[in-house]
Amino acid sequence: MHANEESLSKRVIGCAFEVSNRLGAGFFENAYENALAVEFRAQRIGYEKQKRLVVTYRDEIVGEYVADMVVDNRLIIEIKAVSSITTVHEAQLMNYLKATRMPVGLLLNFGKPRVSVKRLVNDYDPGAAI
Repeated sequence: MHANEESLSKRVIGCAFEVSNRLGAGFFENAYENALAVEFRAQRIGYEKQKRLVVTYRDEIVGEYVADMVVDNRLIIEIKAVSSITTVHEAQLMNYLKATRMPVGLLLNFGKPRVSVKRLVNDYDPGAAI
């Protein structure tokens, strides 16, 4: 992970803690997504909510999904409000990273009194063929 991605993910994590501290647990995922959007605007962090991303295979589109948020076209955020994060959640985010070739993803779980954060790094080789 490059220094730029690390710096960006630290800023986003700071925003997630701010949202967690102010809202606490118990809301649906969309409330946290909307609160993060407010915090990103306050911190002047570029983002897109519910961004459609395509999955390609051999340069052909084979599927698409909607990311909860994409920050600065470099970082995918998946928001959960569950009792615990599972390996299925992690695998989903890693698949999104591989499919889009984005370098970093954050899995944010607001399901407990304090947000939990899982940062996943995609170590893809941009020059390698898929």
